[in-house]
Amino acid sequence: MRRRAASAAGGNAGGWLRSKSELYILKVSYLWYIVMSSMPKKSQAAEKRVRLSREQRLSQLLEVARRLVRDEGTDALTLPRLAEQAGVAKPVVYDHFRTRNGLLTALYQDFDARQTALIDAALEGSAPGLEEKASVIASSYVECVLAQGREIPGVLAALAGSPELETVKRDYQLDFIERCRKVLVPFIGPRGIMQAGFWAMLGAADTLSNAAATGEITAQQARDELYETIVAMITRSNR
Repeated sequence: MRRRAASAAGGNAGGWLRSKSELYILKVSYLWYIVMSSMPKKSQAAEKRVRLSREQRLSQLLEVARRLVRDEGTDALTLPRLAEQAGVAKPVVYDHFRTRNGLLTALYQDFDARQTALIDAALEGSAPGLEEKASVIASSYVECVLAQGREIPGVLAALAGSPELETVKRDYQLDFIERCRKVLVPFIGPRGIMQAGFWAMLGAADTLSNAAATGEITAQQARDELYETIVAMITRSNR
């Protein structure tokens, strides 16, 4: 009888321990399930990735490059660093720009395109008078440079003397002069305006805008002085 009682007691104890152990395992399993189910699955993350077109990827890379220049300066902008910040493989960046000068040139070209679009849109919506056209040219040019902050002066400094920049910059300058000529031609007098006059206007636009960007003068002062330069050029042609 004692052996049976002892055996029964041992069986009950063993059963109780097994129940506790099973309960503990169930709790741990449940907690593990909750933690794992709350974590994003790799397959779900992969499904959310969208493959960008070449144009979209270029826009993304240029945006990241502008941010790097704005936050850390032009010296921090390298192709490997751009790949790291953009979250892409290095070959992707090299496929788009090939060299650091190629990247800096692309940034300048992007700036030119933005500035041209801004000026064209502003001119299209402006009144037909000389004062209005001159004001739009002056304001748009200065505002676009200011919107770029330290980016473009830094890019120009880094590319100084490079053949890539000289070609791109010269093409943009000639295009800007021709656009201004077409806008201002209805107001040009019998004396006309020589090419030197338009180059002087462009030089004033660059100098005043950069001075405003560095805080040497205010943006309003830059706009007003450039406006006066354009109007004076037209006035001389009518004397």
